[in-house]
Amino acid sequence: MANTIKDQEDILAKLNIYELNEMQNEAISVIDTTTNTVILSPTGTGKTLAFLLPTLKLIDPDNKEIQVLILVPSRELAIQIEQVIREMGTGFKVNAVYGGRSMAKDKIELKHTPSILIGTPGRIADHFANDRFSKDSIKALILDEFDKSLEVGFEYEMRGIINQLPNISKRILTSATQEAEVPDFVRLHNPKVLNYLTGKKSKKLDIKTVVTPVKNKNQTLLDLLHHIGNEPGIIFCNLKDSIQHVSDFLTKHKIAHSCFSGGMEQRDRERSLIKFRNGTSQVLLATDLAARGIDIPEMKYIIHYELPQRIEEFTHRNGRTARVNAKGTAYVLKWEKESLPEFIKNTSNADISNKEKVKPRYWETLFISGGRKDKISKGDIAGLFFKQGNLTKDQLGVIELKQDCAFISVPATEAKELVEKLSDRRLKNKKVRISIV
Repeated sequence: MANTIKDQEDILAKLNIYELNEMQNEAISVIDTTTNTVILSPTGTGKTLAFLLPTLKLIDPDNKEIQVLILVPSRELAIQIEQVIREMGTGFKVNAVYGGRSMAKDKIELKHTPSILIGTPGRIADHFANDRFSKDSIKALILDEFDKSLEVGFEYEMRGIINQLPNISKRILTSATQEAEVPDFVRLHNPKVLNYLTGKKSKKLDIKTVVTPVKNKNQTLLDLLHHIGNEPGIIFCNLKDSIQHVSDFLTKHKIAHSCFSGGMEQRDRERSLIKFRNGTSQVLLATDLAARGIDIPEMKYIIHYELPQRIEEFTHRNGRTARVNAKGTAYVLKWEKESLPEFIKNTSNADISNKEKVKPRYWETLFISGGRKDKISKGDIAGLFFKQGNLTKDQLGVIELKQDCAFISVPATEAKELVEKLSDRRLKNKKVRISIV
C-alpha cells in the first residue's frame, strides 16, 4: 500500500524510480483531496503511476470486493497497467480482462475477487451483465485515455457500466489529447484539470520531411532505414493492408521487423511487442494502435510512412519519441505530388544520402512453456541457459516472465541448437518446452 511516504518510497524503489516528475507530484496531491480529476499530459510522462499511487490509499485491505475499476480502450493498455501494479508489489490482487482473452480464464480468476479490476468496455460490460461480482464496493473509477474510451463506438457500453456504479467517490480521467469532451453520464462535476499539454511542438522533437519521387514509398523507406542505421523505431501506416505490403518488402530486403495492428490475434500482437522490446526486430511496423497504450521503450525516431489523417494521430505517433528528457526525430514520408496536412508544420527536408551499414539481426526470441504460476523466476531461466546451454552473460538477452510462459532473447546463431539442447529440461518441477517464436 502507498498509505505512507515510506510505502510510496518502497514502491518506487521496486520500479527503479527515485524521483517523481512535476506532473506526478501535482496529480498525487490533487487526487488525494479532490473528487474529480482530469490529467492531460503527453504520452510517456508517467500518468499510470500518477493515478495509481493515490488510488492505492483508497483500498481497504479488509474488504474482499472490487474497489477500483480502471477502464481502458485497448487490450495492450490493460495488460500494461496490470503489469505495473504487479511490479509495485502492493499486496492487492489485480486482474485485467479484455476481448480476445478466454472468458473461461476470466471466470476462474474473478472467483478470487481482485481489489483492482482493469478492463476494456466490452469485456467489463459482459461481466457486469452477468453479475460475476459485486459492484457495491467500487469507489474509484479511472478512465485511462478517456478520449478513446468515450468515443462513439464505446459510448453505449461505457454508459451502461457507469450507470451501474452507485458508490463512486473518486473519478480520475487521463489523456494525452486536449480536444476530447466528457459526456454527462460520466458525472464529472467540477473537475480539477491538470493540463501539462503545452500545445507547442516539443523542443526535443525534430520533424523532417523525406520526399519520395514516386508514389510507391518503399525504396525511399529502405534508403531512410539504411541512413538511420541499426536504431530501433516505429513505422506508422494507416491501414492493415499497407502493413502487409510494406512487411513483404522489408522481408525481401532482410530488415528484421514485427507487425502490430488491430487485425492480428492478441497473442501475435503481444509476441510482436516482445520481439521488438528485446531487439529481435529492429522496427515495429504498426497502425495507430501502437501510438499509445503499449509498453515499449523510448524511440529515437518514428516514421510516418502514410500521412496521419488527424492532428491527434500525428501527436500520438510523435509522442513515441522525444519523451521526457530525450531527443527524437519524426520522419514524414511524402510523395513529391502529395500535400502535407495543414497541422504538420515547422518541418525541414532530411538529407538521407549518407548510408549506414545495417547489421544482420543478432537476436532470436525463444518461447518457454512455464511461468510465474509454476514458481519459475528469471534467475531459474538464466541459470538453465548458462549452465546447460553454455551461454555467456553477453549472449543472454532480455527475459520476459509471464504468468504461464516466458520469452528469452538469445543469439540467432545459437537459437536452434539451444532449442534442441534445452527443450524438455526441468525448470523447478516443470518439464518445459522451448521453441523459436
